[in-house]
Amino acid sequence: MAVVVAALLPVFLLIVLGFILKRSLMRLETQWNGLERLTYFVLFPTLLIQTLVKADLSKVPVAGVGGSLFLSALAMSLLCLALRPLFLRLAIDGPAFTSIFQGATRWQTYVALAVCSNLFGETGLALASVAIVALIPLINVLSVWVLAQYASTEKQSARSIVMAVVKNPLIWACVIGLAINVTQLPLPKIWHDVADALGRSSLGIGLLVTGAGLQLEGLYRPSIAASVAVVLKLVLMPVLAVALALWFGVAGSSLVIVAVCSAVPTSSSAYVMARQMGGDAPLLAQIITLQTIFAAITMPIVIAMAG
Repeated sequence: MAVVVAALLPVFLLIVLGFILKRSLMRLETQWNGLERLTYFVLFPTLLIQTLVKADLSKVPVAGVGGSLFLSALAMSLLCLALRPLFLRLAIDGPAFTSIFQGATRWQTYVALAVCSNLFGETGLALASVAIVALIPLINVLSVWVLAQYASTEKQSARSIVMAVVKNPLIWACVIGLAINVTQLPLPKIWHDVADALGRSSLGIGLLVTGAGLQLEGLYRPSIAASVAVVLKLVLMPVLAVALALWFGVAGSSLVIVAVCSAVPTSSSAYVMARQMGGDAPLLAQIITLQTIFAAITMPIVIAMAG
């Protein structure tokens, strides 16, 4: 447990620092928007490419890790849809339902990669990259579809849903990194020097941005919808993912990575998507903040049990 806490503590301290900076030295929204775009389009993709380029994937249980996370996310999505009639009885409307759905299925990639790196170094990052390939396309497609069906005033075409996934820079980074790894394409030393420098900065900045996006207003009395999303994401999702991983024969550090990637809170990018497509953005902001706070308690337990 001490090792787990040591790996998680720097992550959550950086999130807290981001929260403090947003309310003291860096109050302008434009400052954080710039950092978020830099991380999302440049720093983070560079880290993923470099990690996959250097990874020895022959020693990584790609099918077990990727398959268990993919199926657990799919199962959670189907469960949320099955619970839709119950949510209606609780006066949870369409936009609020989409926020529960995103809160239960999406994951905070910055936190996952930071924890995986702290626990297992380059091997942890390589395994986390497998998780990204397995989860990001599926979750993006399902989130856009659910928002289009239950919240958006304008129905989204199949083409727009596909384009939302195709334009995701993290997916392209994984494709490029895997292609270079498989083909053993030689890269010059200058690439490795620059990529390593950019990659090192990505996780710290990403965690600061995560903290800056937290909103504490209204947390003293969380809604039923927010509470449901917290339980589904932080409790049920890790149980599903770890159970499936064990069924696939995943063990050791790989099992811990599955636990980490399934136990992290919801991505802050879900808030942006909700705001753009008619979802209940204030509810989702509450869900993200609650999950981030409670994840500091649940993640050490989940990781320790998996380990």
